[in-house]
Amino acid sequence: MSTITRIETDPRRSRAVVYNGMVFVGGMTADDRSLDIAGQTRQTLEKIEGYLAKAGTDKSRLLTAQIWIKDLDRDFAAMNEVWNAWTAPDAAPTRATAQCDMGAPDILVEIIVTAAVGE
Repeated sequence: MSTITRIETDPRRSRAVVYNGMVFVGGMTADDRSLDIAGQTRQTLEKIEGYLAKAGTDKSRLLTAQIWIKDLDRDFAAMNEVWNAWTAPDAAPTRATAQCDMGAPDILVEIIVTAAVGE
């Protein structure tokens, strides 16, 4: 039986869960919600990198991503510009992007990723 490791758990959620050689990083959003979509995306991706590091991996081992955007028409291109610059060369994960209502009105993007841990 594989061990389940939970990172930064509170009564509602864990920020990341490591199981069976994979890390599941829960929905991440920017801390500074006054930023535009590019700024919120950059800040969100920085947080994801931190949780990947805590789990013993990095963005070059991403397997899949889900990106939730408040306004696709307005923000898709700018979010993609930041995303494309951030992903590791030749290591882009599978990805789905959708528009949705967010948990707070000033959240513009939320990102969920799954990655492989270690070799």
